[in-house]
This record gives sequence, structure tokens and C-alpha cells, in this order.
Amino acid sequence: MKPYQIQILQSIVLLLAMTGVKILLRSIVNRLMNRLHFAVERKKIISKIINFFIILFALVVLIAIWGVDPEQLILFITSALTILGIGFFAQWSILSNITASLILFFNHPIRIGGKVQILDKDYPIEGVVENISLFFMYIRTENDQIVSIPNTVLLQKTISLDAAEKNDND
Repeated sequence: MKPYQIQILQSIVLLLAMTGVKILLRSIVNRLMNRLHFAVERKKIISKIINFFIILFALVVLIAIWGVDPEQLILFITSALTILGIGFFAQWSILSNITASLILFFNHPIRIGGKVQILDKDYPIEGVVENISLFFMYIRTENDQIVSIPNTVLLQKTISLDAAEKNDND
């Protein structure tokens, strides 16, 4: 066999293995999410995060299979991680909003369908949480307006939850 044929075969095996891992992880996550009674929206976010890391891992392995110099690969990875690190600390960056959405997802009692009040001196907002995306939280106010708030801003504000909502999350 010629070297490129071996690389093609290894690439196909990797893609099949990653597909199997994806299916296995999806099954495990679905069972865990059902057991913990997470909402469908949270399942979707977790699936997206898992898919991202599977694709990232597959790309790194594919780069190694196709003979990229390890020193160049390490240089690329460290450069990418440096850029990501800077992005995570930038207050208004896209990456900081994604980080904030993960914090809201795992460590905050806000739920879709729950009533919230954002206690802000200049722009107080009260309504029902319609959606929490990777970048914004959408709140439907009493006058049926949808207000979007960046997740990074949301983490900086004081939030009051409906008393019934607080008891459901304990």
C-alpha cells in the first residue's frame, strides 16, 4: 500500500470511530439528562458542546495522520489556546458570552419558562425567560415584548426569581 492510501484508511477509521463515540456519548448524556430532569434546550446545548469537542479532537488526529510536523502542530495549538484565553477575558467578546452561557447553564437557577426580574437602576426588566442561547437570554415582558440581554451582562446584574421557581430548583 502507498502511504497516502494508509492515511486515507486511517482517516476513514477515525471518522467511523468518532461517529461511534458521538452516538455512545449522546446515549449516555440523554440517559443522564432524563434522570436529572433537564429541559430539552439544555440537552441541545450539551450535545453542541460534545459535538464541538469531538470535531476538535478528530481534526487534531487528522492533522497528525496527514503528517503535519508535531512542532508546527504544537505551535498552532498553543497559539489558538492563547487567542481563546484572551477572548475569554475580553468583556464583550463572543467567547465571553459563550463562557457566560455555560456558567448560567451549570450554576444558575434560571430556567426557561421561569419568571425573572433583573434589578437594574436604569433599565429594570421583568418577565418570563423565553430562551437562553449561547450569546443571549431572551425575556418576554408583560407587554409581550422580547428583550435580549447578553449573557455577560446578565452575570453582572442582580436577578430576582419568582418564589415558586426558587423552590423548584432546590
